[in-house]
Amino acid sequence: MSENKNKFLGEEPVEVLMRKYAIPCIISLLVGALYNIVDQIFIANASYLGSYGNAANTVVFPLTVIALAIAVMIGDGCCAFVSLSLGKKETATARKSVGNSVLLMVVSGIALMIIYLLFSNTIIAMFGGTVNAETFYHSKVYFFYITIGIPFYMFGQAMNPVIRADGSPKFAMVSTLAGALINIILDPVFIFVFKWGMMGAAVATVIGQIVTAVLAIGYLLNMKLVKPSLSDFKLSSSVVRKTLMLGVTSFLSQISLVAAMAAINNMIRKYGAMDQVFSQEQYAQIPMAVVGIVMKFFQIVISIVVGMAAGCIPIVGYNMGAGLKDRVRKLFTSLLTAEAVVGVVAFVIVEGFPKGLIGIFGAANESVYYTEFAVKAFRIYLCMIVFACVNKACFIFLQAMGKALESTALSMIREIVFGVGFALLLPLRFGLDGVLYSMPISDFLTFMIAFVLIVTTYKELKVTDDAADHYRNQVKEAEITRNV
Repeated sequence: MSENKNKFLGEEPVEVLMRKYAIPCIISLLVGALYNIVDQIFIANASYLGSYGNAANTVVFPLTVIALAIAVMIGDGCCAFVSLSLGKKETATARKSVGNSVLLMVVSGIALMIIYLLFSNTIIAMFGGTVNAETFYHSKVYFFYITIGIPFYMFGQAMNPVIRADGSPKFAMVSTLAGALINIILDPVFIFVFKWGMMGAAVATVIGQIVTAVLAIGYLLNMKLVKPSLSDFKLSSSVVRKTLMLGVTSFLSQISLVAAMAAINNMIRKYGAMDQVFSQEQYAQIPMAVVGIVMKFFQIVISIVVGMAAGCIPIVGYNMGAGLKDRVRKLFTSLLTAEAVVGVVAFVIVEGFPKGLIGIFGAANESVYYTEFAVKAFRIYLCMIVFACVNKACFIFLQAMGKALESTALSMIREIVFGVGFALLLPLRFGLDGVLYSMPISDFLTFMIAFVLIVTTYKELKVTDDAADHYRNQVKEAEITRNV
């Protein structure tokens, strides 16, 4: 029954399927990104928090990305495994993957929360929270309450791609949207009315995450295509290994981003202290606050980019499993084109309207040094954003095709070799500006490698595959049988 319900993935036009799956996924990721971004907007516009609160938000942000990295490894891996299994008509294996993944979500969420609570001061210091006393204080408060919500956050984020793989991208979108809307409503109440400061921003976020997690649990109990039984929740080493291998690219792309952010935050702290302006106590937090804001805009763009690519995972997985390489090739072309368009639009915005962007994050309450550095940061840091968009699409598409090794290697080269390497080396020559140059140089060099993989992938997908004709004949025979 599940195979029949899911066969439309191998029949409907790929452009129609891409819109059907990608749009809800984009909205889900954008809404998920809004949790942290909305917090930062309200924090920045609260006069009693300002750039200190912004800097604290920047410090804690990578720590939420670690939780997200684990969640997407489990969720995206399960999504890809389920889609490939359904394409091969192996429904029992798909059910087992869902059951095992849910168990991993719960255990990993609780474990990470405990680790964060035990080593909070050390972790905050590792990500640049000691830039000054005020920033450290706000970081501790925000981090504590965000940590309490980690298990709910991870469960909701991990279930999102699983729900999409089960054929319900709209529900995945709605569940995330519901939590984010609650956060948006509660943030101004807690920050401006109750004056709870960083605690208020964090508590609003956690309440929203709990709502999303509860909705995900409700869906899990009523899945459509893949209905796991109690026996499917018993850990199977082979299923867990395959699921995590398919999701390891998502994990590495996120966790390596954390390594890059840790390097960037610490370089900002180190070389900011050598700057004529930012070495002054009252301005020390500005570079960290500004780079955090630039990253938040980048996160919005990447949410769209990753949403389009991740939305294609069930389509790619099913068609690869069914041997329909011509459809996969066509989808790859549509995806790369769309990602490039998003990158061009983002480039125009960051290069043409940086003051408008920084104004959203409370620039009116800050010094002229804040605005000047922000304009420079936007224009330098994101000048190669078109390549960044295409690179992300390539990472995820290769993962969906089952090319975990190529996808993982490319992601690691971008974030660790280039991202961390240039963030550490360029400041030696260019000081604080060197931190800003690290991003565009990394994206450009990664694209040079990605281009080779894109060309190779096109050649592989161009190969005529008899399985495609065989699959289409099976579909026609099934239709004839039903009509008879």
